[in-house]
Amino acid sequence: MTLGERFGWHGREVAWTRSGHGPPVVFCHGTPFSSIVWRPYAEALARDFTVHLWDMPGYGASSKQPGHAVDFDVHGQLLADLIGHWGLDRPDVVAHDFGGAVALRGHLIQGVPYRSLLLVDVVALPPTGSPFFRFVKEHPGVLDGLPAYIHEALVTAYIQGASHRGLRPGDLDALKAPWLTEEGQGAFYRQIAQTDERYLAEIEERLPALDLPVRVLWGADDEWIPPATGERLAGLIPGAAFGLIPRAGHLVQYDAPAALGTELRAWLARA
Repeated sequence: MTLGERFGWHGREVAWTRSGHGPPVVFCHGTPFSSIVWRPYAEALARDFTVHLWDMPGYGASSKQPGHAVDFDVHGQLLADLIGHWGLDRPDVVAHDFGGAVALRGHLIQGVPYRSLLLVDVVALPPTGSPFFRFVKEHPGVLDGLPAYIHEALVTAYIQGASHRGLRPGDLDALKAPWLTEEGQGAFYRQIAQTDERYLAEIEERLPALDLPVRVLWGADDEWIPPATGERLAGLIPGAAFGLIPRAGHLVQYDAPAALGTELRAWLARA
């Protein structure tokens, strides 16, 4: 599945695609990734569902202009308008990493109705961020001018660290490719620098008001966001179920594809 469609939004260009037949499912990716993390799952589900993949502005195949904000609030507004553009009524939403905050803001702040939420190793609660993440936030612009080979080494190590098992070379290359252009290098540090935890605090305040089926899944060996955070998140959502996926890190999609695929299909196919 390639993102062959484009949606113009406040000067941004959002790359997206839709495939399949059946109830609508929207996938939201996180950082520093793109919709590629969900592509195999969307392809597998397209027989029974109408799947929607998209890259957030600043990521993947979408536009990356330096002057465009890429914070949680912006992406939450965009998701709401994108779902409206697609004409969807109560889709199931599946989110990973930053996509969790985006999906939650789309529902809790923007008021978009969902049928359900499946949250996989998501960023949703403050505080967030690794030591590297905090360094970039505290020194905006400092790393933008790194020599390309140093930037690539940094991105490679950072993305590789999200996997518990280790990424295959082809998968690693595909995940880091959008960040290795001149445009992508600036976008890589910009999306970290613009992370604002007040938008996560707004989500946390509203979680007890969630009134829809929610499943929270976590890699048991996630070193980016510990499973205890997932348990805390599920505990704040009325009726939410929490589950661990063994031998998987933050990139559950690559560490435990069969287990995640089984969980995903079971969740979407429930009565």
